[in-house]
Amino acid sequence: MKCEIIPERCIACGLCQTIASEIFDYTDDGLVLFVGEPGVTHEFIPKDQQATVIEAAKRCPSHAILYQK
Repeated sequence: MKCEIIPERCIACGLCQTIASEIFDYTDDGLVLFVGEPGVTHEFIPKDQQATVIEAAKRCPSHAILYQK
């Protein structure tokens, strides 16, 4: 599954990191990024973590996380 983050939409609510902390982290300004990949906006999500990423995307109030199966 592919996942895209759109930091410009992020409102730094913290839900994505709470739900999928192995995938999502935050910049010093509180904007979403991928763990260990600060300059990347697209990432392949391993099968065992796809459910949490989908949950994070569905619960993101600003739609800053997109995914494509």
